Amino acid sequence: MASDRRTHLADAALAVLADGGIRGLTHRAVDRQAAVPPGTTSAYFRTRAALLTGLVTRLVQLDQEELHTTAEQLPPLRTAEELVDGMALLSRQRLTGEGRRRSLARYACAVESVRDPELRAILVPRENAGRDAVRRFLAEHGVTDVEARAHTLLTCVDGLVFDRLVSGGSVPREALEGLVAAALRRPPAV
Repeated sequence: MASDRRTHLADAALAVLADGGIRGLTHRAVDRQAAVPPGTTSAYFRTRAALLTGLVTRLVQLDQEELHTTAEQLPPLRTAEELVDGMALLSRQRLTGEGRRRSLARYACAVESVRDPELRAILVPRENAGRDAVRRFLAEHGVTDVEARAHTLLTCVDGLVFDRLVSGGSVPREALEGLVAAALRRPPAV
């Protein structure tokens, strides 16, 4: 039961952070969002740091589940167009509905993690089915520096999502196509 309550409170904290920003994230605001008696959140997450750690841990769990589910829905990535399709799907998920709210919370937490090594350690990119699929795709297409290219490609997609989260709209397919083409480009001979 305590685990369920902690999850419920972490989900409420995510909503508060997404809707009110980092300044709006208080124990009382989470109590209200979770519709629990005053003081409940502070009983489970004693300090603001504990609340942020619980929130970030839950955020990473939800992100990992989403990435796993998305990767399962996609066919094996054989062509650049299929990889672009997968990245477009992920971008849409991150910019709409609950995915948008989680993205807002994720970026707020990323900024907080600059000053908090514990949060940073939780937020560090994780191994997941999506990252594995990108690595496999790049390796199958003869890319020699798979780790670096996969990291750069996924970081650039993340940057496009952030840009659209702030400015509105969706990630242009042409931008994703350009990123995939760049990831597949052979480095110039030296």
